[in-house]
Amino acid sequence: MNSFLSWIGGKKLLRKEIVNRFPEKVDRYVEVFGGAAWVLFYKDKHANFEVYNDYNSELVNIFRCVKYHREELQRELNYFLNSREMFQDFLVQYKTRGLTDIQRAARYFMIIKTSYGSKGGTYGCVKKDTVKYINYLTDIQNRLRSVVIENRDFEKIITTYDREGTLFYLDPPYYGTENYYKEVDFTIDDHERLKQALDKIKGKFILSYNDCPEIRELYKDYKIEEIKRKNNLTSRYSNAEKEFNELLIIN
Repeated sequence: MNSFLSWIGGKKLLRKEIVNRFPEKVDRYVEVFGGAAWVLFYKDKHANFEVYNDYNSELVNIFRCVKYHREELQRELNYFLNSREMFQDFLVQYKTRGLTDIQRAARYFMIIKTSYGSKGGTYGCVKKDTVKYINYLTDIQNRLRSVVIENRDFEKIITTYDREGTLFYLDPPYYGTENYYKEVDFTIDDHERLKQALDKIKGKFILSYNDCPEIRELYKDYKIEEIKRKNNLTSRYSNAEKEFNELLIIN
């Protein structure tokens, strides 16, 4: 199934390539930088025990509301329109004191859905079938029924869930793009901290990164596969680069 969200760096175009590299037997599946969870949603179940984590508390709040309060969230969204004026209102409102989790989730959901490139900064001016994606939340709730939803630092998640038989899929902010993520405090130094955490695990990991000399050097002792993907945001422009390299790093 598809995710119900678009997200910066989402793995819609690479999810099949990533899942094809999963081990045959997985006891625990953990998405450490969950984002829109395109890889999680690719299958009905990757393991009997699954964890979705993201450090962005606003994003995690949407997942929790879909899982536990889906009908109320759908009811709140039914009052909203794909509108520039509403989009500007939501940007101001979603962090306002006094909103319920459901009200906050609905506003942040609409910001993601109607912003340009799902970046949450400017109105996207794109036609959206709001009824379709609101109804789709019912399917998402069913998929999340047995998934643990976490909102913690990546190092704590790795330490908590690491076992033999655990598979971690990690899609961190790419090297040099740390400032693109408004709600996440991820620095250049965190790339090294992530690598040090992965050096110690008992389980397996698959790590997605941009292809750059710094990451190739950092993970030179691991298996590195180069793959190509299309940029679905820039592909509408005839003079834009259509493909570029990404790395899958595997222990």
